[in-house]
Amino acid sequence: MKLINLGETDSILNKFVSEMRDINIQKDSMRFRRNLERIGEIFAYEISRKLTFSKKQVETPLGIAECSTPDDNIVIGTILRAGLPLHNGILNYFDNAQNAFVAAYRKYDKEGNFEIRTEYASTPRLSGKTLILADTMLATGSSLQIVYEKLCHDFGKPEYTHFVCPISSQYAVEYIKKHFRGESITLWVAAIDEELTSHSYIVPGLGDAGDLAYGSKL
Repeated sequence: MKLINLGETDSILNKFVSEMRDINIQKDSMRFRRNLERIGEIFAYEISRKLTFSKKQVETPLGIAECSTPDDNIVIGTILRAGLPLHNGILNYFDNAQNAFVAAYRKYDKEGNFEIRTEYASTPRLSGKTLILADTMLATGSSLQIVYEKLCHDFGKPEYTHFVCPISSQYAVEYIKKHFRGESITLWVAAIDEELTSHSYIVPGLGDAGDLAYGSKL
């Protein structure tokens, strides 16, 4: 497994991340969604540089042009609901990609402990394809692991997988490294935060991404 932290290099990406974190700017839910979408576009561009390309003959009105374009059969997968704007941003660049959606959530008990449950998955076959699995926050890493393993078990294992998680905890990074050692996976992040609370919230983080994008829930 590889780790790529785009936030380590100064770019416009860091501005979008800072606005997502800013308690005043993030009150504008439309801007929050748009920033997530723009971040998805940046990740898509960077991921495109890791794909397999070949030269094709393209007919123009005046002749034939030789163009190098990607050959990967891409599926963009998203964990509902916070990942949807991120998904849209990635899809803006990989517009011919197939799409997968998984509902996963934390089920808490009376003591405050939780388990990850998945109740819905809509996806094409994944065998032999390139999967881009996106989720805005990577707190413990367990939900991403469970969703990925469910997808592989039920729909086939991708040839290569890219995890896209803009905000991650250091704990989650180590968790993913441990559980996917030797796997054909790259974890893409924009920021790694050191602290994770006893309730598994990232600090400083940015709050509840789903609520910020789509409003509070019961």
